[in-house]
Amino acid sequence: QVQLVESGGDLVQPGGSLRLSCATSGLIFSLYSMGWFRQRPGEDREMVATINGDRVTKYANFVKGRFTISRDNAENTAYLQMDNLAPEDTAIYYCNAVRRRTCWGQGTQVTVSS
Repeated sequence: QVQLVESGGDLVQPGGSLRLSCATSGLIFSLYSMGWFRQRPGEDREMVATINGDRVTKYANFVKGRFTISRDNAENTAYLQMDNLAPEDTAIYYCNAVRRRTCWGQGTQVTVSS
């Protein structure tokens, strides 16, 4: 049974940083592309960043160099380092794992507010 568990979401002030983690089990992690998505209130889910098995990364334009996606194949975990957070980054952040199918975690809440 594949499981993805996100953690690290929190309330942070504008300009602050957070590191999200996506711990996986039940899959051969190194074979999967990993992604971070977010869903802001009242909006559709959108891609934030992805990293494939060769560690090739892609980012949404709104990231603007503020976020960094990474993976630790030994720990079966993907990360999203988020710096210089802004109120518009407030969202539920989800990770997914993609190979022949797509698996999703339950999400972690990030709130950016003073």
